[in-house]
Amino acid sequence: MTRIALIHALSHSVAPINAAFARDWPEAQLMNLLDDSLSADLARGGRGLDEAMHERFQLLAQYAVDTGAMGILFTCSAFGPCIEAVARRHAAMPVLKPNEAMVAEAAEAAAGAGKLGLIATFQPTLDSMPPEFPAGVELELALAEGALDALNGGDAARHDALIAKQASALRDKGCTRIALAQFSMARARVACESAAGLPVLTTVDSAVRALRARLS
Repeated sequence: MTRIALIHALSHSVAPINAAFARDWPEAQLMNLLDDSLSADLARGGRGLDEAMHERFQLLAQYAVDTGAMGILFTCSAFGPCIEAVARRHAAMPVLKPNEAMVAEAAEAAAGAGKLGLIATFQPTLDSMPPEFPAGVELELALAEGALDALNGGDAARHDALIAKQASALRDKGCTRIALAQFSMARARVACESAAGLPVLTTVDSAVRALRARLS
């Protein structure tokens, strides 16, 4: 059985990616590693992705490898350079950043596909993620203000509705497809499809497809 390690820095990421695997690749054996101090330490430390943070990622990845993982998916996009360093060390196996599979799918369909609406619930994501897309992908950005606070407060329905509202607004701005930028947003995919009537990409679904293609 194919064993996949899912390494999380936020608890909100755990359920969406596990649900995507259960739906699209139920045969995969999953292990979930959550260290929710990673994001907190990054936010308050003021040192950025320093040597100590890199070493923490290497230790998490090595633990996953030592327990038999055949692939690793990191689910928090704030640690890109740390994840890239892990991928270099473990080049014989797939090590994915959370966004890279969705970006690749968006780029593959870019020719003649029209403008892609990218929605986030966290402003720094909208600041950092657009450069990950190649020049051929035309983006329209939207922040679903208040959605992350709603999710943190336990109001998942309001979280989904605020994201779906932005999907409709992006359709009205000429977007022909929508991308949800964070793992925690995947739960809003159906609401966005219903509200906007457009195809919706999520980081979780794209990541599962990419890992399954490489390891099946």
